[in-house]
Formats: sequence, structure tokens, C-alpha cells
Amino acid sequence: MGFKKFIEAAAARNKSPIVLALDPTKKDREDLFKHSLKLIGSVSRFLCAVKINRQLVLPLGLYDRVEKLVGEIHEREIPAIMDVKINDIGHTNEFIASEYFSAGFDAVTASPFVGYRDGLEPVFRLARSKQNGVILLVHMSHKGASEGYGQTVIDEKTGDRRAQFEVFAERALQWGADGAIVAATFPETIVRVRSILRDDIPIFSPGIGVQGGSLSGALVAGARYAIVGRSIYESDDPARSAENLRRSVAAID
Repeated sequence: MGFKKFIEAAAARNKSPIVLALDPTKKDREDLFKHSLKLIGSVSRFLCAVKINRQLVLPLGLYDRVEKLVGEIHEREIPAIMDVKINDIGHTNEFIASEYFSAGFDAVTASPFVGYRDGLEPVFRLARSKQNGVILLVHMSHKGASEGYGQTVIDEKTGDRRAQFEVFAERALQWGADGAIVAATFPETIVRVRSILRDDIPIFSPGIGVQGGSLSGALVAGARYAIVGRSIYESDDPARSAENLRRSVAAID
């Protein structure tokens, strides 16, 4: 089963568009591993996927403990996304993607700023050969994101002035991405990207909760999947918080 079908099946089974951003930080590595393992077990039934960032990979080690976390995620029958934000030359990008896919990840995130030829093309080729996914960063969630993703650029084909994120959305279509990241903190941007992607490429929306983005606002604007981190894993009761978020999604419908 390819990544897109995997996450669609998990979302349907668990009745949830919620992707857990599993990025807790603790000083003790053993405690961090056990805490992450417990989180996966307690909240997975309310999720459609888990996204891991380098906050776990660097202290725990990819083939030491993170690979075990990915295995636990798969035991819960949901996909694991590596939020690596690939952004280098093609040879290096292919190596990075290969390592994460070898550790069991079903998809990786990548930056379209690096371009396709001798950039992300090897990543897409590798992902397709393994039925894995590539999710492009179209607009990130932090306050300074608009300085890059929102800047006005000249379209090299038409000469028109356009927002950088609109160009990236079109590249997601052109390159056949499996998802596009567009932040919940910029809901009007989700609307504009959705008008480009339509139903061809799902929007993953981070920045919900602590960063100020709204779950309902992101979904109404056109996101298909909502990425939530600290609002769940910093909660006194992560399972209840995840369940409440899923319940709020049902109320939108």
C-alpha cells in the first residue's frame, strides 16, 4: 500500500485527520524514548499519522531507538512521516531520503526551494520506487515564514508577479507530490493553495494550538490533515486532548 492510500485508510478507520507532531524534548534519552513510546500507544487511535522531527532523531539515533518508534507506529496501523525538510543537492538528498526510508518511514518532507533537477528529482524517484511519499513545504507555520514563502517573485514562464507559495503549489502538482504543507497560522494561504491543488494533492496544516493556528479554521479553509504537537503531548492527559480534537473535527462536519 502506498503512502497516500495508507494515510487515507488510517484517517477513515480512526475517523481522524489529525497527525501528531511527536517532537517532545527531555534531557534524559531513555526517558525521552519511553515517553515517546507511551505517547504513541495512548493517542494513536485518535490519529491518522505520526510526524517525527529531528528533536527525536538527534538524541535517540535513527537506527537505535527512532526505528523502534516507527515500528510501534506501524503496529498501530498508521504511517510515520519524517519531517526532515530535505534541502540540498540531489546526491545528498537521495542519501538522506534513503536512510529514512530504510528506517521505516513512509514519507519525508522536502523543500521546493532546492528545485527539481539535481535537487529533489532523486528523492521523488526513490520514493516512487518504494511507494513512499514526498510532502513539499509550500508555506511553513512560524512568524517569519512569509519572508520566504510569502515573498513576491517573478514567474519565469509568464513574467507575472506572484507569491512564492503559489509557485511552490504549482510545483507540487508538476512534480507529483503526495502532500503540501501549508500552515494553519496562514488560513488565507490555505484557501489560495487549495484553489491551485484542488483535490489532487492533500494539504497538511501545522501550527495548530500553541502557535496560534485553528484546527477548524485550517480544515474549513481546505486542509485535509491537521498537524498538532504540543497541544497533545504537553497536555496533562494527551489521550483525552487528542480525543477532544477528534471530536471537534466531527462537530465541523
